[in-house]
Amino acid sequence: MSRNVRLVRCAPEDVFEVLADGWLYPSWVVGASRMRAVDADWPRAGARLHHSFGVWPMLLDDRTVIEEHHPPHAMVMRARGWPVGEARVTLQVRRHGQDALVRIQEEAIAGPARWVPRPVMDALLHWRNAETLHRLAYLAEGRAARRAAAAASAPADAEVPGP
Repeated sequence: MSRNVRLVRCAPEDVFEVLADGWLYPSWVVGASRMRAVDADWPRAGARLHHSFGVWPMLLDDRTVIEEHHPPHAMVMRARGWPVGEARVTLQVRRHGQDALVRIQEEAIAGPARWVPRPVMDALLHWRNAETLHRLAYLAEGRAARRAAAAASAPADAEVPGP
């Protein structure tokens, strides 16, 4: 089972804002190349992302299903990538000062990937998930920076409408 951790320079809520936008999935998940559809109730448990993985013209259509969703602390997904198999991916986020500590854990749970020797699979997943967390950090930190810039540029003396 592969585990990676990254300090992200934003609040856990910013990380979960990215996770809640299913259309961003290929922007942060290494190997996902395009989105085909996102269930309207994403990211609730049971909701699905319909994505493709691979590189054109060798794209395979598959899906990822939310198993658990506890914002802004945890999300568990079952990611399909047949013919390779399926993986359970757990994202845990906790506050670390003013930042977020994000942990991703992935394990093969079905298909041929389960038979790859664990040290080999863990090494491959570790490399891939380090980049996945790197991309997730860019998106979450970028959103947080835009929000902070917008708040800083708002007029300080703006009147708040009364009752």
